[in-house]
Amino acid sequence: MSAPRILVISPNWIGDAVMAQPLLQLLRADHPDAVIDVLAPPAVSPVWRHAAEVAEVLETPFRHGALQLKQRWKYARLLKRRGYAAAYILPNTIKYALIPWLAGIRRRVGYKGESRHGLINIMHHDETPPRPMVAFYAALAAAPVAEQGAAARAALPRPKLVVSAAQIAAVGERTGIAAARPLVAFAPGAEFGGAKRWPARHFAGLAQAILARDPSTQIALLGSPKDQEACAEVAAALPAGAAVFNLAGVTSLAEAFALIARSAAVVANDSGLLHIASALNRPVVALYGPTDPDHAPPFSDLAASISLRLDCSPCKQRECPLGHQDCMVKMTPQLVWQSLQPMLPVFAV
Repeated sequence: MSAPRILVISPNWIGDAVMAQPLLQLLRADHPDAVIDVLAPPAVSPVWRHAAEVAEVLETPFRHGALQLKQRWKYARLLKRRGYAAAYILPNTIKYALIPWLAGIRRRVGYKGESRHGLINIMHHDETPPRPMVAFYAALAAAPVAEQGAAARAALPRPKLVVSAAQIAAVGERTGIAAARPLVAFAPGAEFGGAKRWPARHFAGLAQAILARDPSTQIALLGSPKDQEACAEVAAALPAGAAVFNLAGVTSLAEAFALIARSAAVVANDSGLLHIASALNRPVVALYGPTDPDHAPPFSDLAASISLRLDCSPCKQRECPLGHQDCMVKMTPQLVWQSLQPMLPVFAV
């Protein structure tokens, strides 16, 4: 008898995909012989290629936001031939719920979402207020329940991704980052909006504190092409001769994985790179302004979540509705340094 096949349809955001990984750990524990494939957008697929539970990553061919019913029907015919016994639909939209239904997958698990009755036949409902993201996705591994207690949440596996030594060596060679010198990674960007970004001058101030402690430290500035300007501002504020690598937009997501895995510590806004660092169990300092640090915290053995918890936060807005962004501006480099410094190992210069 062939092993059962399970399809997981990935969230569309990198951070959400990372926080959904514990669901796969639970599915593997419940179905040790199953073949687990993940269907993901191309921008998110590298996350799943670093998950040990995944047999194959399938990339969605659809344009963002478009229904493309004919294309979804054709793709569903391809999935039908793969013989999936169950599908877990993590995006909360009708567009992705259509695919396993059209593919004739008999068990279709997901949250209520937008008009998905019939498309989802194992229907879950979220709690009020919403549960943290890891618990939100992990709950799909079990039967629908009205509420998930604190003890059950505490027992959930943490997000876990893996990077090989060969991948780390290759990205070091390509970028010129020295293997013998310490590396700290910064992630100054955030896809959601400007309100989530710690000011570039604060990242620069933190880098200066790191270099004052150990001038041999290398600083890697990571992000997408959208983050190049912020990363350039950080680099420009640092002393001449400092080993600063502005890699925003010039490394792939897979290379960013390897650089993070290589790092002694990571400082990041609430972003996909933060959650990658957490899943790779790197020491991490997470910076929260307009978002809730309890909703999507890091899970590293060494982790600090910093939030000023102002009366106006978490507002969950893309841009500060009050125009001052105090939740991030008033988070000083000295405050962040207090959390980061104890995480850094002592290196010989």
